[in-house]
Amino acid sequence: MRWQEYPYYFEGLEKQLERIHEKKRELDKKRPIPTYVLKSIKESLNIEWTYNSNSIEGNTLTLQETKMVIEDGFTIKGKSLREHFEVVNHQEAIEFVESLASKDYVLVEKDILSIHHLVLQKIEKEFSGRYRTSGVRISGANFVPPNALKVDEFVNELVNFVNDSQIDILIKSAVFHHRFVWIHPFFDGNGRTARLLLNLLLMKKGFPPAIILKNDRKKYYDALNQANNQDYSKLLLLILQAVERTLDIYLGNLNNTYDQYQNISDIVREPDVPYGQEYLSLLARQGKIDAFKEGRNWLTTKDAVLNYIENRDRKRVLKTEAEN
Repeated sequence: MRWQEYPYYFEGLEKQLERIHEKKRELDKKRPIPTYVLKSIKESLNIEWTYNSNSIEGNTLTLQETKMVIEDGFTIKGKSLREHFEVVNHQEAIEFVESLASKDYVLVEKDILSIHHLVLQKIEKEFSGRYRTSGVRISGANFVPPNALKVDEFVNELVNFVNDSQIDILIKSAVFHHRFVWIHPFFDGNGRTARLLLNLLLMKKGFPPAIILKNDRKKYYDALNQANNQDYSKLLLLILQAVERTLDIYLGNLNNTYDQYQNISDIVREPDVPYGQEYLSLLARQGKIDAFKEGRNWLTTKDAVLNYIENRDRKRVLKTEAEN
């Protein structure tokens, strides 16, 4: 199947797409970001990125332990040497991705191999930066990756898609991410490499990294399986939520409005909020209100909820007028 034949399922996400682009435009207006602010945000997000991406793959180091390994070079008692190397490798891969991410950057196969080499360099040197040479099966997946002899062809096709396609970068990055995982070009390290490349594409366009959270691991794998059936809606929604979360963190630090975000469980106690926690959480998951996830909790603002109610009521009035 050729790329132009791939359907892009994002019906119902148009408003969230526009909201994210609007936040990106707001962030662009604030550039250049003060160095001390940028350094603080990036250091914090990069630790989160490494922790969550490794945790999705089974690494048991906590966020705090990951921070200690990266910042202080500590060895954590009871944790394997491999888990420590996974942290160090991923952090070095992030630094390499950051060095590439400029507006004029063009994705090339060599950089894909270099990123993978960094991910596995201190763990499985014989496989790092090299395509697999035999078939593989993925536990829990609803597909079998293509023959190893087709990997190079499919990766080059994917690179051409990224560099030639004019579709929205948020949609493009979601399609790219799934297709890379489907190709499964390496024996190991495919997930971490795919998420690093996803963020290279986003960062090239000036977006902050999209961090898929460990707590969303099942949703993430379910979304990838759904994309195997050519439906990208769940994967795109997950990526949009991740992008919006980091945009909110940037804007919150720059606007000093981050403290306006509250747990949904607190907002539903407000007398003028007519919804319960479960319904607001559903709206957040669906991207219908401005919200982001911290751990297992959804955070939003009272204004975001009231804006949703106002827009809902306006639509009802317009519908009633049209029917009459």
